[in-house]
Amino acid sequence: MNRLQIDRCPLCGGQQLKHALTCTDHYASGEQFEVCSCVQCGFLFTQNVPVEAEIGKYYETPDYISHSDTHKGLMNRVYHWVRRWMLLQKASLVKHTSRLSEGHLLDYGTGTGYFADIMTRKGWNVKAIEKNPKARAFAKQQFDLEVDAETALPAYTDASFDVVTLWHVLEHVEHLNEMWRTLHRVLKEKGVLIIAVPNPTSYDAMKYGEWWAAYDVPRHLWHFTPSVIQQFGAKHGFVLEEERPMPFDAFYVSMLTEKYKGNRLSFIRGMWTGTKAWFSALNKKERSSSMIYVFRKK
Repeated sequence: MNRLQIDRCPLCGGQQLKHALTCTDHYASGEQFEVCSCVQCGFLFTQNVPVEAEIGKYYETPDYISHSDTHKGLMNRVYHWVRRWMLLQKASLVKHTSRLSEGHLLDYGTGTGYFADIMTRKGWNVKAIEKNPKARAFAKQQFDLEVDAETALPAYTDASFDVVTLWHVLEHVEHLNEMWRTLHRVLKEKGVLIIAVPNPTSYDAMKYGEWWAAYDVPRHLWHFTPSVIQQFGAKHGFVLEEERPMPFDAFYVSMLTEKYKGNRLSFIRGMWTGTKAWFSALNKKERSSSMIYVFRKK
């Protein structure tokens, strides 16, 4: 299997890298992966992950929820309850930040298509991209959505979208700087880019360390702090306009982490940590388990 060895920081170009964590893939393989940090800028990334063309087997589990839509187990049912509420919040955020009631939207990494569907029903002209063929098939069957494969992205017309969204997707993308450049290209002048990613400086990340489920190695290649993602945006012609916490993520991630640790009453333990993380983020939103970043083209 071909592995991705990162010798130079994708953000600042620094070549001084140091060991930060050793994390285990509790989800699919049981393998361990090293998370390194750039000495110069602090960017965290996973080393020696399978290259994009070969990483598919690490997603091939019936429990990978963004691809399978599984309701199996209490934690996944909680995920679905929260998602229904979050879909409405995301739609409201798009309207608020774009100042549009309808327009052209690209949802990159749409998974099983729930967000693309709700935006379509709200009158938006939606393009959706998803790498996983089973997830694309589900979106077609469930919502009659025509979802493009990721190979379609380079052919999209310049300045064709008012809004581009990536909900927990950017951390998976191998060619990171190329993706930022493409997002800038396909957005209209003053277009809005909305990115949601896990936050490795969150309360729950600090509590759990290498066990934190949102490291999700090797599927998560990049681990964005609020400072790092702002620098990436600036590097590629974006201005960070707004940051929003995603406090519900702490509950799901904490419950999953407790399960990985083999603790009894993982649901209750996770709820307790999620509650403490919630209050922590109320006082300091950049400690939220996941963050939403709203960028606008310069």
